[in-house]
Amino acid sequence: RIISWFVRSFKYAYGLRFDIKGRENLEVDRPCVIISNHQSILDMMGLMEILPKRCVQIAKRELLFLGPVGLIMYLGGVFFINRQRSSTALTVMADLGERMVEENLKVWIYPEGTRNDNGDLLPFKKGAFHLAVQAQVPIVPVVYSSFSSFYNLKTKLFTSGTIKVQVLDAVPTSGLTVADVPKLMDTCYHAMRSTFFHLSRTPQENGAIEGPAVQPAQ
Repeated sequence: RIISWFVRSFKYAYGLRFDIKGRENLEVDRPCVIISNHQSILDMMGLMEILPKRCVQIAKRELLFLGPVGLIMYLGGVFFINRQRSSTALTVMADLGERMVEENLKVWIYPEGTRNDNGDLLPFKKGAFHLAVQAQVPIVPVVYSSFSSFYNLKTKLFTSGTIKVQVLDAVPTSGLTVADVPKLMDTCYHAMRSTFFHLSRTPQENGAIEGPAVQPAQ
């Protein structure tokens, strides 16, 4: 709570506002995997704006050594994964899958795997979806609008602006197996990509197609 308050306080200094819709989808008292797009370090501010109770994050191990940022993440209970060692990463994910069910935890993951400011979503990695299927918990997609209208990543300069946030309906995984992961990942990707373009009012590029709407969990 202390870290969340501290990070969120920066929005006043920088003139940022958050327009959030669908917050109730994060406040259900059950374990789930939350996935969101990842644009810049400003995502940390957006995450803290809507972070639900009993929620932990997964991040690459390299971030642990980024000075104050790494310390804040460590104190905030982030699970760090060494992506260079797949066996270690799989062990951490397996342990986390058991803990999230036993301790009623929500797990927040950036499925793109890295920051991306190209005005589109990068292809998703499978880890978040394997975790959700393994634990048989729903996936809750969260989409942030593009920062490009007020933030220049190269110059690190930005003006005041509004970040639109849409929390989509939960995607159930009950009864799914590892064989269903590619389809599950594709469904979430297209729903989030379509929402991203809509929130950002950006023309779809690279032959983007509208994905299927995410349906509420049963």
